[in-house]
Amino acid sequence: MAKGPDGRNTSGRGQRDLTVKVKTARGRRASSTRWLQRQLNDPYVKRAKAEGYRGRAAFKIMELDDRFRFLVPGARVVDLGAAPGGWVQVAVPRINALGEKGGKAQGRIIGVDLQEMEPIAGAELHQLDFMEEGADERVKEWLGGKADVVMSDMAASSSGHKQTDHLRIIALCEAAAYFAFDVLEEGGAFVSKVLAGGAEGELQKLLKQRFEKVANVKPPASRSDSSEKFVVATGFRG
Repeated sequence: MAKGPDGRNTSGRGQRDLTVKVKTARGRRASSTRWLQRQLNDPYVKRAKAEGYRGRAAFKIMELDDRFRFLVPGARVVDLGAAPGGWVQVAVPRINALGEKGGKAQGRIIGVDLQEMEPIAGAELHQLDFMEEGADERVKEWLGGKADVVMSDMAASSSGHKQTDHLRIIALCEAAAYFAFDVLEEGGAFVSKVLAGGAEGELQKLLKQRFEKVANVKPPASRSDSSEKFVVATGFRG
């Protein structure tokens, strides 16, 4: 018999539908209502709130790192488009940024975003456009050297047109990749969100030239109805 997150039965005669229904209010678009209803019923959203993460995206980087192991103690990490900070929250304990794991190397993480972020213990958060001239040198200065990992969960603002949005996020991912080429240490990793849609071939070709291994993954925390996937490139050739 099926059970919900709270352990109660959700099937069988006489059982109440536990899905939260949201009515479309005057002035609110139907798409906004659907988004709100999805948020209210998303188990990852509920889990993020319960565990103190700033968003459900935290579980995506957890699942990717559990598989590929790039967030290791002592790693120097750059998170592009870091706001609101969920990926940074996950990285801090895994790289031992607070130095709490005795006998293991202490890592460092720099989070950058166009908007200001609330502080996170163990991380340095900066308001910066990573595409502006000299941004790579500033990040390396803050980090005290080159990075072992560059990661990005950035997404361009949605236009509502699927092909246009796909091209925009691929362009953003390519910009993040070129930034990674400038700041990564040899052997480093690049992790980034992309949208499946056909235009990512050049990006894949570029990454395969610069990294030893390139994997395309859709972690369980990524919504099944979303076209997003993540590219995990490891073994930067320098």
